[in-house]
Parts: sequence; C-alpha cells; structure tokens
Amino acid sequence: MKQSSDITKITGKIPYRIALAGGWIDQPFVSMHNPKPPGSMVVVAVEPTFRFMDRCGICSSTREIALKLWKGKLPNRPLESLVEELYYAENKGKKDPSGSQDMIGIIYPGINRLDYDYNYKGGFFPCHIESCRNADVVQWLENVLYLLAVSPRPEGYSPLGIKNLDPKWINRLGMSGKQCYDAIVNKNIVKLGESLNECMRCWKAILPQTVKHPTIKIELEKLLKYYQSNYPGAIYSGCGGGYLIVVSESPVPGGIKIKIRN
Repeated sequence: MKQSSDITKITGKIPYRIALAGGWIDQPFVSMHNPKPPGSMVVVAVEPTFRFMDRCGICSSTREIALKLWKGKLPNRPLESLVEELYYAENKGKKDPSGSQDMIGIIYPGINRLDYDYNYKGGFFPCHIESCRNADVVQWLENVLYLLAVSPRPEGYSPLGIKNLDPKWINRLGMSGKQCYDAIVNKNIVKLGESLNECMRCWKAILPQTVKHPTIKIELEKLLKYYQSNYPGAIYSGCGGGYLIVVSESPVPGGIKIKIRN
C-alpha cells in the first residue's frame, strides 16, 4: 500500500517557529530593566516540512500543547485570542513561564517583530507586533537561512542560574531585534548577520549559562565562533544548544532549509 507523502499526517499541521535576534526580551524579568522600551525580537513561523528535534528552542513543547488543544491544526479565530489561550494553557502553575514569543511564533504567519514594554501588561505580551508577509522578502529569508543540528539541551539544564541584568546590555538586546527586522525587510544579509551576532553577545553578557553550563558537553562557543567568523552571522535556536542558525548567500555544508508559513 502506497504511503502518503504528506509529513503533516505524522507531525500535525501546526507550524514550528524559529526565533532570531532579541530573544529573552519577551521575559518580564528582562524587559523590566530595559531603560529605553520597547525592546524587540523577531520570530518566524516555519512549516512542518520535517520533524524538528525536541528541546532545541524550536517551540516543540508549546507546539505539542497546541496540537492537543486544537486537534492538530490552528483554529480560524483571531490570532491574539489564540495566543492568550495557548499562553495560559501552557503556563498554568509554572514557576518560570514560557515567554509569549513561543505562542506568537507558531500562530502568526510570516516574519514578525514583537515589541515588549514592561509597562504594557507587565511585559508578558508585546505592546505591538510588526508583521512582514511580502513574498519577495519571505523568499529571500528562506534562501539565506540554514539550520545546523547541534544537540538538544541536556536534561537538568537551566539557563537561569546566573543573571546579569545590566540595563545597557538589555537595551542592546532589544535593539538587536529591531536591527534584525529592519535588515530582513531591506534584504541586507550583512546587517542581518550582525544582528544575530549582537544578540549572542547580549545573551553571553546577561545570561551566560545560555551557552556555557556544567551539563553542556559540547563547546557551543567555539562552534559559534567558527560560523560567525566564516559567514555573515549565526545564532543558536535556543539556550543550551539546539540548532545553529547561520545566514549565508551560499550553501552551508549540512545546513537544513526551512519553509516559512506565509
């Protein structure tokens, strides 16, 4: 019997998401220290063309909850209400709640800049979302992004053991998201790469255990440095490893291409 070639029969139709520059600004414990709000981050909805690894910062845990909550596909309802429904479904009773960028990333199509201000809804939800669904821009971004599988974050790992919540670095973090979005809509690969590199510098300064921790056996910083030195820019898909997202106009050996949901 011929098998179906539609992978969504196995994975479900709900998108994954990748986060580019600015991640962590969606957490109130970070945004509350931003001296010049709002700070921004960029998320991109990704079609499930293959099954991403779990525990890799691709929103797989949020997606699993969404799959059960909505029986495998996104409901045809206002996007904001879906975000809040999924946010509360995932975070009920959690000491360290997932940021709303996880929910927005899989629910909002295209490329989205999320602007966070602690004075708006306590920083839990963005005060503004700027979206780009321009077909040329979407295609350009698909063409320059490569994902390299590194390793799922280890069991027992947490990035929150050390917090250096320096307002200057947090401001830079939020600015990296703005720079990232501007670079994408202007199809500027040099500035896109620099925004990713800047975000990684901010992570290392603010939450150093995002890349270095006793449970992490891979030399994430050394690997990151190699790709940042040889390509316009690179960033990890999440804390503790996951995928390495590399921007390049030429193929990156071993790189996986994505399809943006638009």
